[in-house]
Amino acid sequence: MIKLGVNIDHVATIRQARREGFPSIVEAAAMCEKAGADSITVHLREDRRHTQDKDVYSLRESLRTKLNLEMAASEEIFGVALDVKPDFVCIVPEKREELTTEGGLDVKNQKNKLADIVDRLKSAGIVVSMFIDTDIEQISACIDIKADAVELHTGKYAKFFKDNGANSSEFKEEVDRIFRTSCAAVKNGLILNAGHGLDYENIEQICKVPFMNEFNIGFSIIAKAVFIGLEAAVKDMKKLIN
Repeated sequence: MIKLGVNIDHVATIRQARREGFPSIVEAAAMCEKAGADSITVHLREDRRHTQDKDVYSLRESLRTKLNLEMAASEEIFGVALDVKPDFVCIVPEKREELTTEGGLDVKNQKNKLADIVDRLKSAGIVVSMFIDTDIEQISACIDIKADAVELHTGKYAKFFKDNGANSSEFKEEVDRIFRTSCAAVKNGLILNAGHGLDYENIEQICKVPFMNEFNIGFSIIAKAVFIGLEAAVKDMKKLIN
C-alpha cells in the first residue's frame, strides 16, 4: 500500500502572515497523524518564509510517525538536520524568488558536493532522498552518490493533467517517463517516492506506477482543509490512494 506523507508548510504560511502563535504546526501534524498520515514533511527554507527552526525541533519531539525534512544543500540547514536528526532528509533545489520548488535537483552535475552531504547525513542515521526530475541519468547519479531514495518531481505530470487531461499525448508521455524512471530506481535498490502538484483529481494515474513507496502532498490537502477540515482532507486523500 502506498504511504501518504503530508507537507504542512502552508499551515506555517498562514501563521507567518500575521506572525502569530497560531495555527500551530504541531497541532496540524497531530491531526494529520490521527487521520492516517504516514509521515509529516516540512521544508526549512533558507529565507524561513514558512517553517521555522523551532517548528522542526518541536515536530521532532511530538511526532508519533516519521519526520521528513526537505532542505537545500546548504551548510546552515545541514547543521539543523544533524542536530534534529529527522527520520528522512530530502535534498531539493531552492531559489529565493520561486513561489514553490520549480524542478528537480541536478544531481548529475553536483555529485561531489552531494556525495559528501549524503555521507554525513547517513552517518547520523538519517535516510537520504534526492528530489529529481523524471530522468534516468539522474537516477544513475543518485546511485553514484549512494542516496537511499529518490522523490520524483511530478510538476509536469500535474501541469499536463490540468492543461490537457489524462488522455493527452503530453500527459501519457510523462506517465511513461515516470514509469521508466521508477523502474530504474527500484531496480537499483532506491526507495521510490513522488510529489509536487499532486491533488484529488490527478492522483489516480500515478497510483498505478509500480513499487511506489510514498507520495508527499501538501498544498492541495491544506487548501481543501480550509473548507472541510484537516482530518477530513487527509482521510479523503488516503482513500483515493488506497
